[in-house]
Amino acid sequence: MNNTMMSSLNQSKLAFTSLTNPIPRKHSSFSALKFSPLPIIQNSQKGLSFDKISQKPLHISSIESFSFSRKTQQEKPVTVCNAYEADRSRPLDINIELSDEHAAQKIKIGLYFATWWALNVVFNIYNKKVLNAFPYPWLTSTLSLACGSLMMLISWATRIADAPKTDFEFWKTLFPVAVAHTIGHVAATVSMSKVAVSFTHIIKSGEPAFSVLVSKFLLGESFPLPVYLSLLPIIGGCALSAATELNFNMTGFMGAMISNLAFVFRNIFSKKGMSGKSVSGMNYYACLSMLSLLILTPFAIAVEGPQMWAAGWQNALAQIGPNFVWWVAAQSIFYHLYNQVSYMSLDQISPLTFSIGNTMKRISVIVSSIIIFHTPVQPVNALGAAIAILGTFLYSQAKQ
Repeated sequence: MNNTMMSSLNQSKLAFTSLTNPIPRKHSSFSALKFSPLPIIQNSQKGLSFDKISQKPLHISSIESFSFSRKTQQEKPVTVCNAYEADRSRPLDINIELSDEHAAQKIKIGLYFATWWALNVVFNIYNKKVLNAFPYPWLTSTLSLACGSLMMLISWATRIADAPKTDFEFWKTLFPVAVAHTIGHVAATVSMSKVAVSFTHIIKSGEPAFSVLVSKFLLGESFPLPVYLSLLPIIGGCALSAATELNFNMTGFMGAMISNLAFVFRNIFSKKGMSGKSVSGMNYYACLSMLSLLILTPFAIAVEGPQMWAAGWQNALAQIGPNFVWWVAAQSIFYHLYNQVSYMSLDQISPLTFSIGNTMKRISVIVSSIIIFHTPVQPVNALGAAIAILGTFLYSQAKQ
């Protein structure tokens, strides 16, 4: 009987143990707990699946309160895992670098503009001084191109600048650009030999009107209404300045107008011919100067000629003295430098920013030339200049 009672107790104990611990010890909570290196991510945006989010690699930055202990699990049952996407890591440092680069780019563009305007003002002053003493614009234009071409050849020969890699196709596409550049350069110089520098630049501020008209009627391009409206103050301001100019000269006026038209075609040919070319702005203008020099030289000899140049040179030296030679050298050097900087700036800024900078350049040239040469200006004439320049600024904004 005792054996029977002990057997019953053992069976009851076994049954009780099975009820209180139904899972065998070898399948304890250690194996039930499975750890994943990635946290559970719940998407807060509807319509996005986890697969799309998880395409970018995640990196665990820290794990807090993780433990295999049952006691710890009971106290802090949630494991906190901080993660970040690889392409969004450390955003603060990246933003600082981008900010620094943006600031440096702004400073660089500002230096380009300041240098461009200063060189242009100096060129116009010396160019007008030379033309007052030596009224031969064709030779003056030729010397400007010759000086720039010589400067760039020396730079390439001495490895100061890398020579461009060009082919026949490059020079073929550059030829119509050079023809237009030559006509525009000579026409502007002829204009400044007949009228005040300020008046030439007031008329040349009407170049956007020529650009729109040529693009509209010859190329079939269309523009929004604000662009056409911006032409009204440009045309009206130029007309008012021309009508009230004290020393008006038709040759000077037509020279500025032809220069506007020629430079519009130069820009059109340049855009069409140079798309996809890898020549830098500095080398591009150097090649343009050399080709323009070859085009201009025979025409300069035919129009004016060596005999007229020799007589005019002796006359200028007798009036001015040795300083005249410095004036010729200065206007030739500064002509190339200001154009070179303007083409270099095109590599760094948008056409809109360049257009605004060109407008501000004309203001600086007009004001400085009036001050230096004591050009008499009537209030109505100044008003016309201001209206034309304002229209140019509105045009650049309307084309944005």
